Amino acid sequence: MKCHVCGAGMQEMKTDLPFKINERSIIVVRDVPVIQCSGCREYMLSDEVMERLDELLAGVNSNADLEIVRFAA
Repeated sequence: MKCHVCGAGMQEMKTDLPFKINERSIIVVRDVPVIQCSGCREYMLSDEVMERLDELLAGVNSNADLEIVRFAA
């Protein structure tokens, strides 16, 4: 698969992704499976991963300034 931004090769890997869920809360999800470009670092998420992220983010404490959770499919 080629990157739609730069044309370099894409590879499956796991990475940590931050999500801002309200004005003051940031959630970092660790070990998220992504398909990432080896050139520009652009990434894509599968539909299954997006569904799991939606579930995880719906269950976090929105009053915390920073929370770290594991993806754990």
